Amino acid sequence: MFINQILNKFTRASCFAALCLGAALSCTAQNYPKGAVKWVVPFPAGGGVDTAGRILAQSLSQTLGQPFVVENRGGANGNIGTEVVAHAPNDGYTLLFTGAGLVTNPSLYKKVPYDAIKDFAPVSLMALGPNVLVAHPSFNVKSVQDLIAAARAKPDTIGFAGSGNGSTPHLAGELFNLMANVKMVHVPYSGSGPAMIGLLGAQVPIMFLPVINAGPHIAAGRLRGIAVTSKDRLAALPDLPTISESGLAGYESSQWYGVLAPAGTPTDILGQLNAVIDRIMQSADMKGRMAKDGLVPIGGGREQFANHIRIEIDKWARVIKASGATVD
Repeated sequence: MFINQILNKFTRASCFAALCLGAALSCTAQNYPKGAVKWVVPFPAGGGVDTAGRILAQSLSQTLGQPFVVENRGGANGNIGTEVVAHAPNDGYTLLFTGAGLVTNPSLYKKVPYDAIKDFAPVSLMALGPNVLVAHPSFNVKSVQDLIAAARAKPDTIGFAGSGNGSTPHLAGELFNLMANVKMVHVPYSGSGPAMIGLLGAQVPIMFLPVINAGPHIAAGRLRGIAVTSKDRLAALPDLPTISESGLAGYESSQWYGVLAPAGTPTDILGQLNAVIDRIMQSADMKGRMAKDGLVPIGGGREQFANHIRIEIDKWARVIKASGATVD
């Protein structure tokens, strides 16, 4: 009898503690954010990740009534700024807005100063940024099958421009090499601007180019659009097929943009941020804005983003190993 009384008291106390904890967590989310949130972009101002990050930061500031202050911490292909957030306080007031470098850097570098899985809590996958396989008009290739045939006929002779070793355009080309069983040669430039100049000047015949950069040149006839690297056709270029439907079934390569927090950030704050970002990304205004730039709005749940990160790490590790790509 005495033991049962003790157990009943312990059970009531445990339930009361759990209710108090739940109320405290709920209160944390309701009061968040109380002040400015540091929005770390691990790349210099003006690039694709920075541009997408500023669009979302502005929307979050307007929706939540507190400033989301962009802080560019560029260097080492995103590793420097990413490390800053990995070691930041996990209170929800320091967030990372990043891209595909998070999942490719662990395979490109001998060592990175963070663990892409253990050191972060995924918040939301904002959007995907596919590329377009484009060719200079002087290069007699009009389809994916034409390119595969040309590359097989003359291995190691067709160059594709890239904005540096390990960049999304570079790895898109290496994935093409691997899946088509061809060997085109990556020609690295010191950024997307110089790479485009080389392509437009016919120094290099092809490139996997971001839609926002490719669209105007395709429309003006300065480049020939061959196919898009996304899973589905794009609203911005509806007449271009995907590489997957053009003969390389399952091919998909996109830059992506997403939000992460330091590991251990309260789950209620993560959930609130996820819900707000999802609403923003599903709004008609944001969908229209993204479509014009050739981006595909995603949003969705936190586990969906976590799964995306795991799949991308494994996928690009195989591609990088097969290609021998490195930046060290």
